[in-house]
Amino acid sequence: MAKQDYYEILGLKRDAKPEEIKKAYRRLARKFHPDVNPGDKAAEERFKVMSEAHDVLSDPKKRTVYDRFGQYSDNLADAAARGAGPGSGRTAPGFDFSGFDWSTTTASGAGGGTSFRDIFADLFGGGAAKEPEPPRPQPKRGADIEMPMALSFEEAIKGLTTNITVNRSEQCSRCNGAGDIGGPVMVCQTCKGSGQVQRAGGRLRFSQECPDCGGSGRRRSPCSLCKGKGTLPKTETVKVRIPAGVETGSRVRIPAKGEGGRLGAPAGDLHIITNVGSHRYFTRKGDNIYVTVPITVPEAALGAKIEVPTVEGKAQLRIPPGTQSGQKFRLRQRGAPSLRNPGARGDQFVEVQVTLPKVISEETKELLRQYSKMNSGNPRVEMGLE
Repeated sequence: MAKQDYYEILGLKRDAKPEEIKKAYRRLARKFHPDVNPGDKAAEERFKVMSEAHDVLSDPKKRTVYDRFGQYSDNLADAAARGAGPGSGRTAPGFDFSGFDWSTTTASGAGGGTSFRDIFADLFGGGAAKEPEPPRPQPKRGADIEMPMALSFEEAIKGLTTNITVNRSEQCSRCNGAGDIGGPVMVCQTCKGSGQVQRAGGRLRFSQECPDCGGSGRRRSPCSLCKGKGTLPKTETVKVRIPAGVETGSRVRIPAKGEGGRLGAPAGDLHIITNVGSHRYFTRKGDNIYVTVPITVPEAALGAKIEVPTVEGKAQLRIPPGTQSGQKFRLRQRGAPSLRNPGARGDQFVEVQVTLPKVISEETKELLRQYSKMNSGNPRVEMGLE
């Protein structure tokens, strides 16, 4: 086979740095390694040439000889050390794989032959005899789950206990969350050994770490029960207690009812996100409750005791004489239960609105005319109006 330029084989410039040489070889080896291309003679030949180029260019001394003479051999290295060269009368056969019996080299090392996997691991692992094992999964806590829940105003104030259906997962009982049950290492079929998978985002495509092998390109045969995920889907009925006083956006945590953990790690939590409906006359702001109550003219003028609604039922409110429309009264500890201070409650604020009587008879009109004559004051005088 005719000699090729080692730099050209690896797609490098002649001033390439050591890390660039290593990176280029790794990239090409993942593509042309015999384990990735079983039975492909062209890929096997390409891998041999790449290995030869990497062996020389990754060794500073060998690279110096190659850059000087355009080829490398031990004789040329000795000649270079003595200051001799190709013109010194010494022959310097180049370093290649001629004479090497590749028939004894198999993809698996069967029959005592050298394994491509061993060669590959030796080059990448600094002389290791076998390919590094893919990283074993580590114990990992399950992910949390969030679920919305609609509540009425009354349910939010008083609290609620109910059952809900949750679609979650649990640790695989066969592999204990590992995703595999041991066995020989194999090329990951998801990423074809590259360690990366392609994902589409609109019109763009991007690469990300393979979720099945963790980016190593190698994995063990996945568990047949969970298909390598380490968890199994589960539909479960969960009892949920919503405490009194929640409002829209409150989070209620149910421990260990999220996604299942892996390798004995705990499950995640279930978080209920509450969405509270409105009330026809109550308004809530924090832990305080606001309500508007109508009163009559006599009640406002003469004073009275009236019933007002609260979130806990009816309550008595004293209206002092001369009360004006829009005046507010405070009922302590009649608001919503506090989530921040258990046992405490907010207050309720009652705003009164004076309502005018309906004029339904001539007698009523006459009474109002008499009242007007007896109370002739003008409430707009302070505004400079008549």
